[in-house]
Amino acid sequence: MAGPGVVLVLAWVGAVLGPVVCVFLIRRLLRSRRVFLARSLGAVSAIAWALGVWAFLIEPATLTVRHVTVESAQWRGPPLRIGVISDTHVAAPHTDVARIERLVARMNSERPDVVVLLGDYAGGHEPAATRARPEQSEILGGVEAFRGLSAPLGVHGVLGNHDSWYDDAAISAALTRAGVQVLDNRAERIARPGRAFWLAGLADMESPREPPMVSATLGQVNDEAPVVVLTHWPDPFVEVPGRVALTLAGHTHCGQVNLPLFGRLVHASRMSERWACGLYDEGGRKLFVTGGVGVSILPVRFRAPPEIVIVTLRRPRP
Repeated sequence: MAGPGVVLVLAWVGAVLGPVVCVFLIRRLLRSRRVFLARSLGAVSAIAWALGVWAFLIEPATLTVRHVTVESAQWRGPPLRIGVISDTHVAAPHTDVARIERLVARMNSERPDVVVLLGDYAGGHEPAATRARPEQSEILGGVEAFRGLSAPLGVHGVLGNHDSWYDDAAISAALTRAGVQVLDNRAERIARPGRAFWLAGLADMESPREPPMVSATLGQVNDEAPVVVLTHWPDPFVEVPGRVALTLAGHTHCGQVNLPLFGRLVHASRMSERWACGLYDEGGRKLFVTGGVGVSILPVRFRAPPEIVIVTLRRPRP
């Protein structure tokens, strides 16, 4: 299978040469007086060209700021604005260090109370040892660019499967250098005026060290302050108890391609089909799944735009 970089090059070639080839064929058909066939070819080619250019070259390079309000009966204290960033996939097509720097500036302009990073900072599937030095530097530089994030309650993160495949220790160290608190099966109490809360981060499901341990991590919470769980995969949400105010996850890319009528054809994990994208309420338990920023496997997004998210977590209105 061609790598995503090769596919992106082919997309550019098709964008440039496709109209030329199409015009040549239409002219040949018109000269032979096959007008209906020429018009049909022109219409189909124009639609296919426009969709291909949008899906491979335009939408993956955009950035949407999504605002979501979550009302949770388990939340206490004033509303909390959480900035959510996931699946940046640096060194994959469409994402380099400069894009992360622009993304950081965009997040800072939203002035969140706290920022959480939900994993998959590395692009590609290969371990670090097999990558060229410039690619290694780009990936770690993209992680360290999170140093520019500014939030009064700090920046906190977990790792994803691409980070585990790449080198989870190197990614974790780069996050630490960037001032990010890495919560690997660890809960941290965050003090704030009005009411403290906990962030409980879960390990990656493909971590070489330990699996996500929901019960053990939540066992570190030693008071009645509300809890927000951070996980790269949505799958551990099956174990999250009702005591948690909100679980935040990434990994799914919202399917990366969301076709009209057919919907999302590809699911990144067993539970990603059930919890593919957006806000879910499972008997009062709240889960929000972000589509993230980058791409994986293919350099394409269609009706699943790259996003960063501002989640406002609050008590239900009376």
